[in-house]
Amino acid sequence: MGLLSSVLGFFGFGIGTSIGLVIGYYMFIYFLPTDVKDPKIRPLVEEDSKTLQRLLPEIPLWVKNPDFDRVDWLNKLIENMWPYLDTAICTTAKTIAKPIIAEQIPKYKIQSVEFETLTLGTLPPTFQGMKVYVTDEKELIMEPSFKWAGNPNITIAVKAFGLKATVQVVDLQVFAVPRITLKPLLGVFPCFANIYVSLMDKPHVDFGLKLLGGDVMAIPGLYRFVQELIKDQVANMYLWPKALEVQIMDPTQAMKKPVGILDVKVLRAMKLKKKDLLGKSDPYVKLKLTEEKLTAKKTTVKHSNLNPEWNEEFNFVVKDPNTQALEINVYDWEQVGTHDKMGMNVVPLKDLTPDEPKVLTIDLLKNMNPNDPQNEKSRGQLVMEVFYKPFKEDEIPNDIEDSSMVQKAPEGTPAGGGLLVVIVREAEEIEGKYHTNPHVRLLFRGEERKTKRVKKSRDPRWEDEFQFMVDEPPTNDKIHVEVFSTTSGMGLLHPKESLGYVTISLADVVNNRRINEKYHLIDSKNGRIQIEMQWRTSS
Repeated sequence: MGLLSSVLGFFGFGIGTSIGLVIGYYMFIYFLPTDVKDPKIRPLVEEDSKTLQRLLPEIPLWVKNPDFDRVDWLNKLIENMWPYLDTAICTTAKTIAKPIIAEQIPKYKIQSVEFETLTLGTLPPTFQGMKVYVTDEKELIMEPSFKWAGNPNITIAVKAFGLKATVQVVDLQVFAVPRITLKPLLGVFPCFANIYVSLMDKPHVDFGLKLLGGDVMAIPGLYRFVQELIKDQVANMYLWPKALEVQIMDPTQAMKKPVGILDVKVLRAMKLKKKDLLGKSDPYVKLKLTEEKLTAKKTTVKHSNLNPEWNEEFNFVVKDPNTQALEINVYDWEQVGTHDKMGMNVVPLKDLTPDEPKVLTIDLLKNMNPNDPQNEKSRGQLVMEVFYKPFKEDEIPNDIEDSSMVQKAPEGTPAGGGLLVVIVREAEEIEGKYHTNPHVRLLFRGEERKTKRVKKSRDPRWEDEFQFMVDEPPTNDKIHVEVFSTTSGMGLLHPKESLGYVTISLADVVNNRRINEKYHLIDSKNGRIQIEMQWRTSS
């Protein structure tokens, strides 16, 4: 009986299980919802902003904001450099924090606050984008979007009333958008003197704080209080326009101050070789100090003369007489096309005796290569008088920019008048409707002057200088500056078009002796032109 019951029970279990599975399968199929649709796959560009934010909650700023640039290369660089940056940043942080802590702890009757351990951990920060500002000043401004969820080990020991407490900061998270300014920019590595760091908004700071082994931030209400306190304290110190300044190098040492004045008087030239096939040449002289970015100074043009006399004086600010030299170039002026070089030479300032005038007769060369056989050919000579006068300590100018003084007008300038010098430097973002081959036309008191034409350029650079001799100061006059584009071929439909113009009052030039500014062009969308003007008198 027992065996029979066992056999029947086994078959009953097997049959019941099978019937149950079959019934369950058919019930699953029967009650399967019929309104289920296949998922639709669409490109992200077709989704709305809410859907995108739900799908991608951490969209980088370079995606959401066109002003921010992608900086994946920077994140990769920081990842590889992080162990070394960790050491450098911690050392700098200790140096900066030490005087701040020493100033603050007496207010709270604390004996000392010291870092027992300070390391930023193994997880580097990431930059989600960077905005760079372009200014006309000698500076570089960057705004990186900074996020860091790190594993630092920061342990601080605080001593007060004979007791010592150890505070440990863990699980630090910082989200911020700092403004980093590098200025002034220099011509000496690392090419800037100071770093200024400001915060454009209150940072988001989240961290854990352990005191005597317990998590202090778990105390109700303390977490929010500490977080807001830190935000306010950091904002009070570094929220823009306040800034943290880190000096990299002494700018006074990097930016060489003037040490003297070089007076140069171009007297005459002799036996110049003509460049024109018909007639004689029209020579003029360009002078420039090496290691300077200032525009070269020019004499007047002497037409049809191979033995010209100028007797024109020029002044140059000297910053390093041991390395600087006076570059001399003689050109043949051409009304159309480029000016032909007639010869050149160089006078090292270290060869001049201070406070002693010296008359030099200089042989003109083709180039400064001593092995060039073409330098053996005679190209004429240039006679000039040079006088280097070092500054005494009480004569050194405090402002380097002011030391680039305006030179005197040449001999023969009317006593009550002077020489108006206009230097057309460059333009930005100019664009023609049919072509962009810009040149500039100047119109002053009926006289018209033109620069050379630059082919196919929206940001042309001319560096052309023009001189107008006037009998009286042009205080009430204006100069008309207009940018034109002419076709480079034989175009008949649109051979010439205006790209913008500006009319400049000359009162400021006469009063200030020199201005160098950028002007917005009228009838141009974004075009600007940079023009330097000088008012030179004989006195």
